[in-house]
Amino acid sequence: MTRDFSPKERLILFDTTLRDGAQTAGVDFSLADKRHIAALLDGLGVDYIEGGYPGANPADTAFFQDPPRFGHARFAAFGMVKRAGRSLDNDPGLSMLFEAKADAITFVAKAWDYHVRVALGVTLEENLASIGESIEAAKSRQREVILDCEHFFDGYKANPSYALSVVLTALQAGARWVVLCDTNGGTLPHEVERIVAEVCARAPGDRLGIHAHNDTENAVANSLAAVRAGARQIQGTLNGLGERCGNANLTSIIPTLLLKPDFSEKFDIGVPMERLSSLAKISHTLDELLNRAPNRQAPYVGASAFATKAGIHASAVMKEPRTYEHVAPESVGNKRRLLVSDQAGKSNILAELERIGVKLDKDDPRLGRLLDEVKQKEALGYAYEGADASFELLARRVLGDIRDFFEVERFRVDVERRHNAQGDLVTVSEAVVKVRIDGETSISAAEGEGPVNALDLALRKDLGRYQRFIEDLELVDYRVRVFQGGTDAVTRVLVEFRDASGETWSTVGVSANIIDASFQALTDAITYKLLKAGA
Repeated sequence: MTRDFSPKERLILFDTTLRDGAQTAGVDFSLADKRHIAALLDGLGVDYIEGGYPGANPADTAFFQDPPRFGHARFAAFGMVKRAGRSLDNDPGLSMLFEAKADAITFVAKAWDYHVRVALGVTLEENLASIGESIEAAKSRQREVILDCEHFFDGYKANPSYALSVVLTALQAGARWVVLCDTNGGTLPHEVERIVAEVCARAPGDRLGIHAHNDTENAVANSLAAVRAGARQIQGTLNGLGERCGNANLTSIIPTLLLKPDFSEKFDIGVPMERLSSLAKISHTLDELLNRAPNRQAPYVGASAFATKAGIHASAVMKEPRTYEHVAPESVGNKRRLLVSDQAGKSNILAELERIGVKLDKDDPRLGRLLDEVKQKEALGYAYEGADASFELLARRVLGDIRDFFEVERFRVDVERRHNAQGDLVTVSEAVVKVRIDGETSISAAEGEGPVNALDLALRKDLGRYQRFIEDLELVDYRVRVFQGGTDAVTRVLVEFRDASGETWSTVGVSANIIDASFQALTDAITYKLLKAGA
């Protein structure tokens, strides 16, 4: 048997999080956000970072006036090719691009004859002329040029000759890369592979790229199909950010290229294997900057990506992780989770106890009691698979391995709608909490932005000798689910807290009263912090 020692081909990763990702509904990057994200991407090892659209908004303009300094990546500015009928010197968009301090210019141009006639209102020849002249002008200014062929796949299906002429015009004018864009996101993987292969028969694959959108949930698959067909640049965004359904998700593409033999044995990328373990943290950092909860089901980096709920699966994973894991979770900076739920068996419980540092023999009768307690609680509506801290507290209580730091004797929450001093009608929430610590009783009151916030502030206002341990607590997420009925339904509340170290934990409360459920979750969260702080 002979082994193939031929050198691997280089795949280029082009990130457009800061430009195309900014088209995501609800996403608005500040200049500081852009600098932070760009530094993360450069540290990861992507080859190009598209910083935005100079002149489109003040943040993008400022970004290109004082560009970041990268150790690896090239900095790209995005904009349109010259408008037909205007000279190069009389196109303000082109002027902004040429003034931008960027290593590369990414032009976008129409590749679908229908769009050229209807959207631009110019002839097909005029469109080609604008492409060629714009690229030549950028090249004369010593800029590397990339052309994004907008709607390429739709255009190729309608008029393959014209779509291909756009590609060839750009290459002849000196573009380093010509990127085939599935702008509407409707092309399927088998179509992408066929069309890219046909284009590669007329143009060198090491000058072609793919830009896929996720409107059929195929952006990652389409990107990989294009690589199989010969394209050698992949464009995408962190966490799949992008307009409508998003762009190809580099957070999924990068580990696939590094960990799956069909790609890792044939291609090299700029992201070294040792940096792959930072991927989950980078993904979560982006979500934190955007003030949104991470996608728990995200491939590779999501909290549930390596989570096992069924007891029989958990038993197998404990014996041999590869039975239910396609890659090692640590390789992407994630971790294995054997969920505790009403579907769990003793294997799940033992694995979770081991994770939190509690040693228990599988024949210990307390294990059965704990499993019964979990199932009884979940029958009432508790869900511990998303509330790891509450499970640990429950387990330690059943095992007799925790003490009560404080006792809440009573609490009250008042919500009043009234006119304030300015005569505006406002809703005011006030909470009062009576707590006993070491035999001493204290009463705290607080106003908040709503009843739960008021309750949280009152509870954490004065915990006596434990106060110093909770000063850095921050409530970062609050979720409510109503089930089992109508207005008298049972409510489940999940809260997530974070401390100054960056550690996060989640707790759960269940009650027919949403305030009571919230209070259960809040007290668990504080108790967990005190436990971990060694109070």
